[in-house]
Amino acid sequence: MIKIHKALSHIKLYSHYHPFNALLLNSGLHLISRKEEEKEERGKGRRLLSSRSMKLEGVDHKLQKILDANMDEVPARRHAREAFKDIQLGIDHILFKTPCHGLKIKESYEVNSNGIEIFCKSWLPEASKPKAAVFYCHGYGDTCSFFFEGIARKLASSGYGVFAMDYPGFGLSEGLHGYIPSFDELVDDVIEHYSKIRENPEFHSLPSFLFGQSMGGAVVLKMHLKQPKAWDGAILVAPMCKIADDMVPPKWLTKILIGMASVLPKNKLVPQKDLAEAAFREPKKKDQAAYNVIAYKDKPRLLTALEMLKTTEEIERRLEEVSLPLLILHGEADTVTDPSVSKALYEKANCSNKTLKLYKDAYHSLLEGEPDEIIIQVFDDIISWLDKHSLKVET
Repeated sequence: MIKIHKALSHIKLYSHYHPFNALLLNSGLHLISRKEEEKEERGKGRRLLSSRSMKLEGVDHKLQKILDANMDEVPARRHAREAFKDIQLGIDHILFKTPCHGLKIKESYEVNSNGIEIFCKSWLPEASKPKAAVFYCHGYGDTCSFFFEGIARKLASSGYGVFAMDYPGFGLSEGLHGYIPSFDELVDDVIEHYSKIRENPEFHSLPSFLFGQSMGGAVVLKMHLKQPKAWDGAILVAPMCKIADDMVPPKWLTKILIGMASVLPKNKLVPQKDLAEAAFREPKKKDQAAYNVIAYKDKPRLLTALEMLKTTEEIERRLEEVSLPLLILHGEADTVTDPSVSKALYEKANCSNKTLKLYKDAYHSLLEGEPDEIIIQVFDDIISWLDKHSLKVET
């Protein structure tokens, strides 16, 4: 134990790292002391409130009580989503101004082969056959039931069938909140669910595109690497696909954290900074992000962080194996996922059909946190790319 404390004391040296790595580097320093604090709190008989507790404007005491509940397990998350669903759709954000008339929207729960109940949703144009099917992979801590609702409506209104799911442990799907025991298994769960949809005769002949945001970009790339010929293209928005060379944690530290994860895999850690603060450029939209009431906003779990690190290292090694048509979009001022890694993916991907779009001064959340004119531009770029590539596949 003394050796671990001594080794962890060096972690402060790396506090200048990228926020994602800081979660790994900084977390070990606080883990043991936090465990001691929790033990002391329990000894005093006081209930520890989750750090995700928040105050929202216009929320009464009854709703606030729902918001303050422990959302580690899915019943509390589903209860919160049901209570806040109408409030969410009513916020003054460009994403929620896309009308839903003319769209066939369906929500459901399906039990996968691992016995986990998965939340899934689809948006289809009512009056015509979809031009193509778009399969969405959300980012870390997120859900497909909040901001993506507006993104999906926009794509479906442009003629596309859109399909989404919450990963196990995220959003409205079963599982310990924010816990990824195996990134590979998470990817397999996504492949299983989306493969079933593609087998449906209604969608089987459609061009099929993957769409990943942030960590969802890593999910998309892993899906492609597991199924090199299965998909007709991928849209990656600020993808988590490589760690920049000057941000790689030292091997000795990674070994320590791996050892700790084997003992305390589900423990929540202490991040260095608020990533939401860094993701949204517009202050009003950043405040609106708080209405994503079932997003995982607590301290990251140790094994989850290590699985994400391991995944980015694997993807970095295999960038040259990426061979499907790509649209990569990234804000030049993004400090959550470095735009240089998108440039590396663009340069190394083994395909000629690839496009990189960089947006000046834009932050991480290109479709949620930017000024309206940037969000509109990003949508235009995505839909234009889909239109062009859907026609290519059909012909």
